[in-house]
Amino acid sequence: AALQALLVTGAGGLALLAGLVVIGNEFGTFRISEWNARAGEFVNTGLYGSALVFVLAGAFTKSAQFPFHFWLPGAMAAPTPISAFLHSATMVKAGVYLLARMSPTLGGSEAWEHTLTMVGGTTMALGAVLAFGQDDLKKILAYTTVSALGALVMLLGFSSELGAAAAIAYLIVHALYKGPLFHVAGIIDHETGTRSLERLGGLGRAMPVTAGVTALAALSMAGVPPFLGAAAKQAMRAAEAEAPAYHMAVEVAAFVTNAATAAVAILLAGLVFWRRPRDTPKAPHEGSVGLWGGAAVLVVVAVGLALLPGLAFDPLV
Repeated sequence: AALQALLVTGAGGLALLAGLVVIGNEFGTFRISEWNARAGEFVNTGLYGSALVFVLAGAFTKSAQFPFHFWLPGAMAAPTPISAFLHSATMVKAGVYLLARMSPTLGGSEAWEHTLTMVGGTTMALGAVLAFGQDDLKKILAYTTVSALGALVMLLGFSSELGAAAAIAYLIVHALYKGPLFHVAGIIDHETGTRSLERLGGLGRAMPVTAGVTALAALSMAGVPPFLGAAAKQAMRAAEAEAPAYHMAVEVAAFVTNAATAAVAILLAGLVFWRRPRDTPKAPHEGSVGLWGGAAVLVVVAVGLALLPGLAFDPLV
């Protein structure tokens, strides 16, 4: 898994380097701010097509877009502290950030809009559906992360103000619910000795704080009002309604993704904590505040932003 992650993201990084060199040579500078200040110029040059392919290859491999999505769930085989370092090192959202940062330079063309919409939408729906076939808690979360990354890429492909705002809103919301859920997966592994969904159940009484954190994060993930996830999904629906390319396909992909993501959230919170207890390698008990404290802070921030969207969340976006 480590070699796979290294090869895929490393090869994509080399492609990205090539694309940046092409753009930099054309503009005579390597400052992205200066490229964006001359937005629209590069799209009409003969080098636009090759630069776009190289940059997208770098962004798609870094952010686990289809057909490069496989490396991210594979990397979740590592223990939680190791996979946390891996996420820091590979920075899976860096590809999405790069697309957002360079959209004035490379965006606005049909090639940009169609490619990002098609690849992002496919990744979004595929990741959500594949999450159902997993037994490892972290792989379930990893596939839903792939789905979220696809949604962000698709929204940036719309090349609209609504799409950009929805992407930023969902980026913030995703961090505030997925961060706690990855923490929870590690806590459960540490306190029960397993991450297998089949072997987990009835942890709510033994781990009430972890169960509460999971419930709040899962409700946001499912997009249940008034939690923050509902605000992000509303912004996404508004952007999808104005999608310039593949409008019907976008609507279908969004419907499948929303249904699958909500179901996965219910499965995580419901089966692990509230179904009949099952035998685990270790007797389950609540972790220390050092384990669940970080996750609790994130869900409290998310609830605060949800309760005061006009004062906090909207200005932040």
